[in-house]
Amino acid sequence: MKIAFIVQTFPSLSETFILNQITGLIDLGHEVDIYARSVLLTVKTHQDIEKYKLYGRTCCLEAVPANKAVRILKAVKLLAKSVHKRPLTFLASFNVFKFGRDALSLNLFYAVLPFTGRTYDILHCHFGPNGNFGAMLKKVGIGLKLVTMFHGHDIRKGLKEGGQIYKPLFRTADCLLANTPYAHKHLIDFGADPQKIIVHPEGIDIQKFPYRDRRPKTGEHDPIIILTVARLVHEKGLPQGIRAVRKLLDSKPDLHLRYHIIGEGLMEEELRKLVDELGLNGTVRFLGGMVQSDVIREFQKADIFLLPSVEEALGVVLLEAQAIGLPVLATDVGSVRQALRDGESGYLVPPENPDLLVQRLIGLLEHRDRWPEMGRAGRMFVEKYYDIRNLNRRLEEIFENLSSS
Repeated sequence: MKIAFIVQTFPSLSETFILNQITGLIDLGHEVDIYARSVLLTVKTHQDIEKYKLYGRTCCLEAVPANKAVRILKAVKLLAKSVHKRPLTFLASFNVFKFGRDALSLNLFYAVLPFTGRTYDILHCHFGPNGNFGAMLKKVGIGLKLVTMFHGHDIRKGLKEGGQIYKPLFRTADCLLANTPYAHKHLIDFGADPQKIIVHPEGIDIQKFPYRDRRPKTGEHDPIIILTVARLVHEKGLPQGIRAVRKLLDSKPDLHLRYHIIGEGLMEEELRKLVDELGLNGTVRFLGGMVQSDVIREFQKADIFLLPSVEEALGVVLLEAQAIGLPVLATDVGSVRQALRDGESGYLVPPENPDLLVQRLIGLLEHRDRWPEMGRAGRMFVEKYYDIRNLNRRLEEIFENLSSS
């Protein structure tokens, strides 16, 4: 099959679930192209970007100028340069009677531009807003079938702005993939056809996350390392994690502890200020954004994984931590409950409650002999339900069924 991935940013350090789908479908023999609203040419990229030569498969989508006059003048120039490549498609993009505002605003014309001369069996969009974009492309015949995968951010956007923002997609989509039962429920609430929705979780490449039993540390010589991997944004609840570490050290002042945070985001300055105010400069370390291989190295060094989110979809990073063999502690938000076995591979606590986080951290520290058992339970859980190879074969089957219908 010819498959077009439509994404927001590529490559994105924090969206390995998209990268895993792309490389998985290529491994299964399909022709995959990537269309992104922004393409990052950065030193920090996952190894698979180079291995699969994905930059050569990637095209940056044309931005629509906000100024109407500029938008029209630019469209005239682009049309003169490209019209010979796909004249009927460009002509259709101006059909105001059929496409209304999308044509009148020239949004449809700009959408079609990068796809000149190309048609796909499947348009596979990640996140609802990109699905609305894909709906325009399907209308003019760029893709035969439209699939959109919903995650956490786009569900929260629907809850905030109203599910009607996805009406263009719901009318046109052939299949909607919900990454969790939480997303499935809200898509129905937003007005999507339940018959079009399939729950299809994000997975991980478990072969990249080598398991090992955790050797319980005493903390006397080697510090206990608590690790968080998250974007530095409000949804991830990092102030709660930092405050919990302060409370933990207040109750156990002799504990040799480090709290490492991997990630980038708008809250970094605010979080660093909080660390300074709480006197944790020697304890909390911000490691910045990392490629997957470096994240895995930090997983191997850590003893406990902490995800104190106030909002979350599934929490793919929880799967990665369990695959490595770490005991995990997370907040019971969104569909996080689907991502771990509470009481077996880790623990769940209510969000925004540093006191309960501390209680569970103390419990983990007082029962370090259970760490290997918890690690094994987590690894088995991820292997059974979230192996990306199994999930990509299922995704391929979904696409094939759509293509044959």
